[in-house]
Amino acid sequence: MKKLLCSLMSLALVAGILTACSKPESAEKAAETANTKAQTAATEQGGKPAAKGLKIAIVTSPSGVDDGNFNQDNYNGILAFLKKHKDAQVTPVREESGDTTAAVQAVSEIVADYDVIVCCGFQFGGIGAVAKDNPKTKFILVDTYPSDAAGKEVKLDNVYAMIFKEQESGFFAGMAAALSTKTNKVAVVNGIAFPNNVNYQYGFMSGVNYANAKLGTKAEIVEIPSYAGTDVTKANVGGNYVGTFSDPATGKVVGKALIDKGCDVIFVAAGGSGNGVFTAAKEAKNVKVIGCDVDQYNDGANGKENIVLTSVLKVMSTNVDKQLEAIVAGKFKGENALLDVMTDSTGYVKKEGRQQLTPEAIKKMDEAYALMKQGKIVPAANFNKMKPDNFTGLK
Repeated sequence: MKKLLCSLMSLALVAGILTACSKPESAEKAAETANTKAQTAATEQGGKPAAKGLKIAIVTSPSGVDDGNFNQDNYNGILAFLKKHKDAQVTPVREESGDTTAAVQAVSEIVADYDVIVCCGFQFGGIGAVAKDNPKTKFILVDTYPSDAAGKEVKLDNVYAMIFKEQESGFFAGMAAALSTKTNKVAVVNGIAFPNNVNYQYGFMSGVNYANAKLGTKAEIVEIPSYAGTDVTKANVGGNYVGTFSDPATGKVVGKALIDKGCDVIFVAAGGSGNGVFTAAKEAKNVKVIGCDVDQYNDGANGKENIVLTSVLKVMSTNVDKQLEAIVAGKFKGENALLDVMTDSTGYVKKEGRQQLTPEAIKKMDEAYALMKQGKIVPAANFNKMKPDNFTGLK
């Protein structure tokens, strides 16, 4: 199954799992500013150039490094590195189609020009051959493992690849929804039923079911059959899928349909399509959303109010920064890493002023987090042979 999953993931057309968000100041502009500072710092006394720093490229989906979410969080990891290493530079590269073949070609065209290439999204899984042919270039992959031309997973000395257990973060979204709903109707909206998006869905459903079974909540998970997802094996996974990560108009339609059915808490893991769900929630009354991947509290601003209940996380920026530091320290090691609660790489926002959970809800979620670290809770995922109504820790 692992080989099948890796092969399917390498064929999937996706630009990473991006959630609804607003567009902050252009990250491309931030890159230009950071590089200008780096170039200034690279000239020392007497006009002598400093030692050559890392030349970094970050290659992303069509939404670019200023998407306010998935891509930008990875980019922020590079910016954090640049603050500590003034002689390093970064160049954002936007692959316009999101197609897997085009993604690999975009990397191939620039590989000779950079020391490090950060690739955001599992559409870049097929860069295995490019990386193997360019052993002096380091690669950091996010949301995918490298694969060869046949789609088989490979491990390479010059590639650090990270994927996350999205089902863990999704689990806490489900708990938060069940513990916070007033109507006892909650839902999750996704983009396309690729494995990591289904992981979020199944994790959410697991979290709701856990709260109902263990904590006395009575939340109903609302699904609209016409928006059910079909995963990469062609199996119907249910849920509420927009069908794309870049259609906020349809996202709003799906969000409004769920609100009309009584949902007052909606977990949004739908990329740019999620913007429409946020809009539907802002136009409704007494509806909250749960952000995804990064802290989306700022995106929830709605006049004097805020619609974001909390956000669940994949800690990408810290891990990107960590690998860049390993490169300059000569300690970089190729690895296909699976990141989870054990490395604090998944979780939820509980910082005061950045969420609207009750203290009791946070307490119960913290207790579940501890149990997850102990292996006593293992949420369902797309391919871990468990289902949201039958997973480790439910009974």
